[in-house]
Amino acid sequence: MGKRGRVAERRKTRPAVVGGVIAVVVGGVGFGAYALYGGGAAADEGSSTSAAQKAKAVRTGPLSATEVRTTAEHFLTAWQQGKVTQAAAATDDSAAATALLTGYAKDARIKGVTLTEGARTGAKVPFSVKATVSYKGTSKPLTYDSALTVVRRAEDGKPLVDWHSAVVHPDLKDGDTLVTGESGTPPVTALDRDGGKITAAKYPSLGTVLDGLREKFGKTAGGRAGVELRVVRGTSSKSAKSSDKTLLELSKGTPGEVKTTLSPTLQAAAEQQVSERKRASVVVMRPSTGEILAVANTSHGFNTAFQGSLAPGSTMKIVTSTMLFEKDLTSPGASHPCPKKYKLAGWTFHNDADSEIKQGTFKMSFGASCNNAFINFAPKLSDSDLTKEAQQVYGLGLNNWAIGVPSFDGSVPVQSGAQMGASLIGQGGVRMNPLNMASVASTVASGVFHQPYLVSPTVDHRTLAKASRTMSSKTQAELKEVMQYTAAYGTAAKAMAGLGPGYGAKTGSAEVDGQKKPNGWFTAYRGDLAAAGVVQAGGHGGDTAGPIVAALLKTGG
Repeated sequence: MGKRGRVAERRKTRPAVVGGVIAVVVGGVGFGAYALYGGGAAADEGSSTSAAQKAKAVRTGPLSATEVRTTAEHFLTAWQQGKVTQAAAATDDSAAATALLTGYAKDARIKGVTLTEGARTGAKVPFSVKATVSYKGTSKPLTYDSALTVVRRAEDGKPLVDWHSAVVHPDLKDGDTLVTGESGTPPVTALDRDGGKITAAKYPSLGTVLDGLREKFGKTAGGRAGVELRVVRGTSSKSAKSSDKTLLELSKGTPGEVKTTLSPTLQAAAEQQVSERKRASVVVMRPSTGEILAVANTSHGFNTAFQGSLAPGSTMKIVTSTMLFEKDLTSPGASHPCPKKYKLAGWTFHNDADSEIKQGTFKMSFGASCNNAFINFAPKLSDSDLTKEAQQVYGLGLNNWAIGVPSFDGSVPVQSGAQMGASLIGQGGVRMNPLNMASVASTVASGVFHQPYLVSPTVDHRTLAKASRTMSSKTQAELKEVMQYTAAYGTAAKAMAGLGPGYGAKTGSAEVDGQKKPNGWFTAYRGDLAAAGVVQAGGHGGDTAGPIVAALLKTGG
């Protein structure tokens, strides 16, 4: 039968109403929906249609409200009715959609799905999900909110759901799956250093930390697994060190206990501090041991404090200064101007607000965070000097920290030319997070790198990372001198007021492409406490992250 015959035959099929859209269903595929999107008989004639006619038929431009509504309704109605093939066909990645939607019913054991569309905003359509999860005679209701976005397919202009796993559940990343069954990992009860119970309800920042503790210690902490619906991370999420996540408990297991080093006083204070600013993260630790006493983030979906990878700005000048002092290239009191501009390998570097120090010491440049007083040392350095300093003295960038939960250990790649110069001031390819920079301040305070940890290595007999060498007492004294000067008289003075004299600090501002304000950094120590924080897109570190860090050092612990 020719194509014209097939089209004529389809037209004899009675129309049905699906989600308020008239659609003709043939073999489980909505032909009427296809016609609605600009297809139909003429488009089905294939070879008899000229290229010019086809090009003319392709819709372009913004999606209409009708296109968004009908596409969303078609997808949501098919999903609710369990018509996986039809739902997947309404997306721009039918294979991935088919796999996840099939697993939604088969592996996650979710049934009785009711999807309720919310108020649309442009091409975005929010919706709520009500369903039931059942496993071996046990059932529990499941409710959550999600959203989809409609896009226009480039080749034919057809509106489709922009497919990502998060459409099915907002906690899913692409490649993740949903599974209901007996948990492979028993639950854990996390305790603070005083034996108090840690919960995400009490400390919202610790949700990802609790997930990480369960993944690491669940099988060895003495608990028994229960039955749950959980997110099982895929390859991409595992590469990002994301842990599996429990979404719904059908039956409770027996948790084991894991004691952490967290201070209840400091953790509560850290949660309060970050809640007062957008996109803030902070870590507090003990220099003499490496114990992590608090970790908090404004946003609770990703642990920036432990896993972030951000340019640290001028806080990196602590590591740079360590290198310069060890090489006897300068000293705190050495005369060293900071020019307004400095050219290196075709780049022109500027100081903040084009400031300069014509007749001053290195300590003054450190305290004022004057960039070019550091970059103009570049011709005297090899490309790998900063990388070696970070690795050998501060234990950074070796990917071998074992703190008890997933963490990023910093990165100081070998670079040349202008990029090497930028690295000296914490830009270029240098990447850190508050955990890394709190460790840097801790190393200065104690004179020795103690790998940070959240769970004592005696719990599982793991080996903590060690630095290959220790800075000299002379270098430590010089670092303390410049950091104390900064805390007393430099860019950190306002935040650190009243915390002296046994203290030191360094501010930082890291420029980010496309961001109006820089990320504000601050790291400091006081006695046997050290802390570091970042406020993304907040502005200067002394004004943004500085008050957070200073408040926690004042709290003590």
